Amino acid sequence: MDVGESVEDWLDRIEPDPAAARDASHMRRIIAANETLDAAQTELRDAVNAAREAGDSWAVIGLALGVSRQAAQQRFSTAATAPPD
Repeated sequence: MDVGESVEDWLDRIEPDPAAARDASHMRRIIAANETLDAAQTELRDAVNAAREAGDSWAVIGLALGVSRQAAQQRFSTAATAPPD
């Protein structure tokens, strides 16, 4: 794989050896799941920031996340734009 080449491009150009051919579907599934996870983490961070900007407390955010106020604040306070409680 060349520097700057995406994994998808690399997978697309592999010439399978019929004697040892492997299906790339597992690699593609991992890539897709990782992209979905990244998008979900970004959305969660954005949602917490929006809640803080709207005036929601860390206690309320923690309740929505199923964690304590302290856990929510520790996880997201560096990304939050509103002043802390």
